[in-house]
Amino acid sequence: MATSVPALSARVGSIKSSAIRDLLSLTARDDVISLAGGLPATELIPVQRIREASADVLAESSAVQYSETSGWRTLREVVASRESTLMGRIVDASEVVITHGSQQALTLVAQALLDPGSIVVVDEPAYTGALQVFSIADADVRAIPITDDGMDTGELERRLVSGLRPALVHTVSNFHNPRGVTISERRRRHLAELADRYGFWILEDDPYGEIWFDAAPPAPIASYTDRVVRLSSASKILAPALRVGWLIAPKPVCDAVELLKQGADLCGSSMTQQMAAHMLADTEWLDGHLATLRTEYGIRATALRNALHDAFGDRATTSLAKGGMFVWTTFHDCTDTTALLTRAVENGVAFVPGRAFADTPAHGGSVRLCFASSPEPVLREAVNRLSAAHTLL
Repeated sequence: MATSVPALSARVGSIKSSAIRDLLSLTARDDVISLAGGLPATELIPVQRIREASADVLAESSAVQYSETSGWRTLREVVASRESTLMGRIVDASEVVITHGSQQALTLVAQALLDPGSIVVVDEPAYTGALQVFSIADADVRAIPITDDGMDTGELERRLVSGLRPALVHTVSNFHNPRGVTISERRRRHLAELADRYGFWILEDDPYGEIWFDAAPPAPIASYTDRVVRLSSASKILAPALRVGWLIAPKPVCDAVELLKQGADLCGSSMTQQMAAHMLADTEWLDGHLATLRTEYGIRATALRNALHDAFGDRATTSLAKGGMFVWTTFHDCTDTTALLTRAVENGVAFVPGRAFADTPAHGGSVRLCFASSPEPVLREAVNRLSAAHTLL
């Protein structure tokens, strides 16, 4: 007897799966070196310190009990203190909501600030997780090109003068995913001025800001206006499996997000939030851990960039990574990187084609490569395999 498939909502029918998540499932073979995912280096995750934090936290029964929807109070205070230092102003714990990774924060903010049809401005190319969230929210997404100085706020202003009225502008402010660039201080100030003048919200997505190599990035955009919702996460600096992210926003936005979060998950994990609080508050240990990440990731970024130059010379240009986890390489010989991916996987290496981030011909010759998750020898071998695959096109 045939079983009928229950009808699903129109919303589900409109959702497209993340191209990167689909790619990761295809490349999770032992014989494939994956430069596709944005994964931190497993061997640099502080497992011993996490183990110690777990033992400390589990000494109290509160670690396995429900907690406040807005997050473990001590963690909110720790995050507020760290953000106060970054912004140069006092951030109160009431302006912090702890979430199940920053992706949940992104989803909840979209629900709180967007109605169906609301206009959202994004970077081009854009973080695919944000595009998926805005698609689910039924937003009208408009793209603004980014340059080596981040989002082109001059182009944004021209469109605003011409009548564009976004509810929200989303940008990855530091060490952009996928482009690797950082929005300059001048453009941060300009974007803040535009938000104040035209009344839109800025969604400042900043999961990589702590992973700088030679110099810290400029002060957050939230330093220049209160029309900012700022997102960050412990995933890249501690461990993804903790699933601890946060947002910083004016209290009315936090209150709205908290209401929505009650309907989503009631509360997060008291245990992992307390563990994160232990580690983030241990500033002496954390400073040393971050120094290790910055040094090692900087070495890997340089190694990948040098290997790409040695392999492709003037046929390709690779961004200069000053932090984060990615470089953006653009071929100048009419290479179709979507077609190249098939050959590359057959040859034992994977990347993300540029058109996964912006489905336009302008990005058809580009790729995003993650240097963080592989040591130098593996990165060099990955580029050798990529070069061999390129010759087969």
